[in-house]
Amino acid sequence: MHSPALAAALADIDTVFNGFASPDETGCEHCFRPEETAYLRTPYTRLPLDVLRRFVFKTPGHFEDHAAVVRRLLPQTAHALADGALEDVGWAVPGLARVAWRAWPPRQAEAVETFVHAWWQDVLTTSDPPYPVYDVFEICAGILATITPLLDLWRPGPVPDAHLAVCTDHWLHEYVRDEPPFLCWDGADEPAVVAQHQAWLAEHAPARLRAVGHPDLGRRAALLGRPYDERWAHPYWYGPSATS
Repeated sequence: MHSPALAAALADIDTVFNGFASPDETGCEHCFRPEETAYLRTPYTRLPLDVLRRFVFKTPGHFEDHAAVVRRLLPQTAHALADGALEDVGWAVPGLARVAWRAWPPRQAEAVETFVHAWWQDVLTTSDPPYPVYDVFEICAGILATITPLLDLWRPGPVPDAHLAVCTDHWLHEYVRDEPPFLCWDGADEPAVVAQHQAWLAEHAPARLRAVGHPDLGRRAALLGRPYDERWAHPYWYGPSATS
């Protein structure tokens, strides 16, 4: 059961992008059969889920008009993301993260942004979402090209903080070495995004992690606020807590 905000956002996507198509689309003849590519030229027709999955994560070079393809697929894509029906989430970049959707007409851009925010909030407050929360974070960050609104929406609470513990444990393996944990983020601003995320975790995560029974994880998160050399010279690594 989706939250009211997510249900409304999905309904808006359905309305705004209803009837879109890519009329002259030929697609990649090596990857898609003619009858599959024909779906992209045909509005008001649902795609089989396995065909949708193959289209969603293909790079723009597989299409004549990638932006038109993304708009054509958006209603089904948004529902599939929210329902947990897409494979490769966290391992491949969806088409929506590869198009300049903010340059689309305002009504379309607003619908996309509202959906991403609502999906992220829904995941944060769901105790057992269909995808790992760190994968959803990466997908949403890739679409928005920023992590700022995702962090702003990650407010304290038992369920969001339980997700924070799992995500922090996942991210710390790379962040403690100042390396990016993202597989799908390929922007030139990645070092700045990493630094922003580390700073947020160092400031916000320790107290929240202690509150949900992860004090050692909180101590490691706090170390992200220190310069690299100082971080590794910290007594934490040589004290009992490092092995507890």
